[in-house]
Amino acid sequence: MPHELKDIGEQSIDTFRELGNIGAGNAATSLATILNMQISMSVPEVAVVPFDHIINILHGPENLVVGLLVNMSGDLNGFILMILELKDACEMTSIALQREKPQGQELTLDELDVSALTEISNILVGSYLSAISAMTGLVVSPSVPQMAVDMVGAIISIVLVEYGKIGDSVLFLKTKFSDVNKSMNGHFFLIPDFESYKILMKSLGL
Repeated sequence: MPHELKDIGEQSIDTFRELGNIGAGNAATSLATILNMQISMSVPEVAVVPFDHIINILHGPENLVVGLLVNMSGDLNGFILMILELKDACEMTSIALQREKPQGQELTLDELDVSALTEISNILVGSYLSAISAMTGLVVSPSVPQMAVDMVGAIISIVLVEYGKIGDSVLFLKTKFSDVNKSMNGHFFLIPDFESYKILMKSLGL
C-alpha cells in the first residue's frame, strides 16, 4: 500500500474520478431541485498534486478567490477545501438568488451571497461525502463551512498550518457547473489525514 497520495496509480485515479462523477451527479440533482432550474455538473479533471502546487492551479498567490474549508470527522478525518474564482462565485450566487450583478460593478459578495455560497458548499460537500460513503460504507460528517474571500496565498497558508501535520499531496477534483447560460469551475481538494488516507484506500479496494 502506498504511504502518500502521490504514490497512487492510474487505477486509483480512475476510482477517484468515478467517485467525483457520482458526487457531481448527486450535487447537480440537489442544486437543480433547490434552484428550480436545469443544472449540470461534471468532473473534467482529477489529479493528485503536491500541496504547494495548489497555488499554481489557482493562478498565483495574489489571485483573489473564495475559499470554503470544511472539517471531516467520523471514519475519516481531515479537510475538504473548495475554492472558487471570485467571478465564478458571483455567477453562482446570481443563479442561486436569481438576481444579476449590475454591469461594471466591482465583484463583491454581500451577506445574502455568503449565505447562498455556504448553502451551496454544504450541498456539494455533502454530495461528495455521500459518494464516498456509498462506495466505501464509511460514515463521514462535515462541519459547517468556514468561508473567506482572500488571496490564494493567504487561504493556503491557513490550511497549511493544519495540513503540515498530514502529508504533502492532495486529491484535486475540478468540477464544472453549468446552467443553460453560464459555465463555472470549482476546485475541490480532499485532504485526509494519514490514517484516514489508509482507511479510505483500503475501503475502496486500492
